[in-house]
Amino acid sequence: QVQLVESGGGLVQPGGSLRLSCVASGFTFSYAMSWYRQAPGKERELVATITSGDGSTNYADSVKGRFTISRGNAKNTVYLQMNSLKPEDTAVYFCNVDRGLGRNYWGKGTLVTVSS
Repeated sequence: QVQLVESGGGLVQPGGSLRLSCVASGFTFSYAMSWYRQAPGKERELVATITSGDGSTNYADSVKGRFTISRGNAKNTVYLQMNSLKPEDTAVYFCNVDRGLGRNYWGKGTLVTVSS
């Protein structure tokens, strides 16, 4: 079955960095992959997406220039490098793959807390 397992979250001070990883299994790693986040009391929002073919990327305006999404196809892994973190980046971060036809899958999430 499809599994997405995130890791790398934690507590970091403002201005710091974290690298999230998401290991995918149960499907051919040839789909666009995305990171979403959900802050307390807020709706889940799209953070970044990376395609499979040419590795094109897209980012939410709030993270442009600070976050970088990448993928290691040999390891079935997608990454999110987060730099210059701000308290408003505090959220649970989720890995997502949408294979179409209602086949939309989520990981359980990893908590990122940005606080001094």
